[in-house]
Amino acid sequence: MQTIHVNGYDMAYLEVGKGKDGGDPLVCVHGTLGDFRTWYAVLGPLSKKRRVISVSLRHFFPEHWDGEGDDYRMARHIADVIAFIEQINPKPIDLMGHSRGGYIAFRVAQQRPELLRKVVLAEPGGDLDASLDPSVSPSATPAMALRAAAFAERVRSGDAEGALEDFVDGVDGEHTWRRLPTAAKQQLRDNVITFLGQLHEARKPYAKADMLGIRTPTLLIGGGDTKGSLSRNWRAMAEHIVGARTAVIPNAKHWMFAQNPEEFCRVVTEFLES
Repeated sequence: MQTIHVNGYDMAYLEVGKGKDGGDPLVCVHGTLGDFRTWYAVLGPLSKKRRVISVSLRHFFPEHWDGEGDDYRMARHIADVIAFIEQINPKPIDLMGHSRGGYIAFRVAQQRPELLRKVVLAEPGGDLDASLDPSVSPSATPAMALRAAAFAERVRSGDAEGALEDFVDGVDGEHTWRRLPTAAKQQLRDNVITFLGQLHEARKPYAKADMLGIRTPTLLIGGGDTKGSLSRNWRAMAEHIVGARTAVIPNAKHWMFAQNPEEFCRVVTEFLES
């Protein structure tokens, strides 16, 4: 594990693959309850031809955050990733994000496209606004915020394990939490307190205008068996990002890179090398 100091914070990361000064960098950003360990299943294959740099966002493991303070903000995480990339050479880099990390990677592509060569969005999390989903009421509380409040309340009440089970089962189906390997469960437990931060993270919904402004070559990936908003999001985004490519990972749901790593690595490598 190494760290880079960004915006007053030591951002932890793992780096594998070609030497520090050689090889095209691929920076990977984890999702909710993840950290730099999220990508373990694909680090080896992806690092055969490039440097793979897996980061932990502010207040995620290896930090043991107490849930206090007001700097767990989506804008802060985006700014941290930008500052991190600014210290990686050579540039431009490739950027890959999953779920929450997909949202961050998208916003980096929107704000600082000159830093990026290509971007991979694996089921990016967040809400669509009415310009992308006409069924959305502009005055309604975003679904993401409502879910975050429910999970945070469970954690505050002392039922962190119940919050984790509901979160995982809500994403990948009933009884998924029970079937998870011990190491995967521990990673989620190590980051459960970050549910509290999501209450005030101020994540803006995706808008059609956001999509139309993306010029970085983009690959959107979904699990073949994913249901609900996570399945809808990336498809809606792909319709409006100019030149976007798409891929579906069979026999996989939201954590597709862990559930079908061989196919995931194949489609990502093919995109990055094209």
